[in-house]
Amino acid sequence: MAKKVQVIGLETIPDIKAGDDLAKIIVEAAMKEGVGIENGDIIVITHKIVSKSLGLVFDLNEIEPSERAKEIAQKTRKDPEFVELILREARRIVKVRPPYIITETHFGHICLNAGIDRSNVCGDPWICATLPKDPDKEARRLREKLERLTGKRLAVIISDTYSRPHRYAQIDMAIGVSGMKPVKDYKRKLDAYGYRLRFKMQAVADEIAGAAELVIGQTKEKIPVAIIRGYDFESDDNASARQLSLIELGYKDIFEDIKLIPKPASRNSKGK
Repeated sequence: MAKKVQVIGLETIPDIKAGDDLAKIIVEAAMKEGVGIENGDIIVITHKIVSKSLGLVFDLNEIEPSERAKEIAQKTRKDPEFVELILREARRIVKVRPPYIITETHFGHICLNAGIDRSNVCGDPWICATLPKDPDKEARRLREKLERLTGKRLAVIISDTYSRPHRYAQIDMAIGVSGMKPVKDYKRKLDAYGYRLRFKMQAVADEIAGAAELVIGQTKEKIPVAIIRGYDFESDDNASARQLSLIELGYKDIFEDIKLIPKPASRNSKGK
C-alpha cells in the first residue's frame, strides 16, 4: 500500500480539436512542464478532450427533435433539441422526473442526460459534447500509444463527473479504464484484528478519478489531464470500467425502485 501518491495536473494541454493526437499532446505537455511520464504512472484524462478529439461535438441548431423529445422537453423544461440528442445517446431512459432525465448509456453507465456536456466545450451553450461510444476502447488506444511513445508501463483512466444516488454534489468517476484492475478485491482477506472480510471491494479506478479531479477542476482551470504517480496498481491488459457497473455485471439497479420517505417535521416546527 503506497503511503505517498502524487496528483500532477498538466496545465499546457491546448484546446483539443477533432483529429488531434491526444497521446502525443499529453507526452509533449508532460515533458514541457518538467514532470515527464514515469513507469507505473496512471494518466487520467477527462472524457471531454477525448470526445473533442473524436469529433463528438454537436450543434443543437442542426438537430431536429422528435415528437418524443418534444414531449419530454415540455415536462423537463429542457430544449427539445438537447433532449433529442439525449435520446440518441441513451440505451434507455431510466426515469424522467422534472427537471431530470436519468439514462443508461450504450456502455451501461447510469447518468443524467446521457452524459452530454455543455460546459467546457466551446462557450456556446448550443454546442454539446457527447461521451465516447466505447470509453474502454479509447482508454486502451490511448494507453497503447502512450506506452509506445514513452517506453513505460502505464494505465489510463477516462473520467467523467457523476451525480451519486442519494448523495449531494458530484464527483469524478472512471468511465473508461485500461492497463489496471479497476477494483481491488479484499474478500476473504484478514483485517488488522484477524476478522475475515466478506464483502469489501475497493473501486480504485473511481477513487483515482476523484483524486485527479481535485487538480483538474470544473471551471477555468483548463487542466484536462492529471498524472497519478506512486500508486501501486495491479496491471490488467483486459481491464474495463464495466467491471464497476452493477448493470453490466447483471445486478438489478436497486435505486430504481427506491422511494424516499419525506423527512418528518421536527417537534419545534409544530404550530409555526
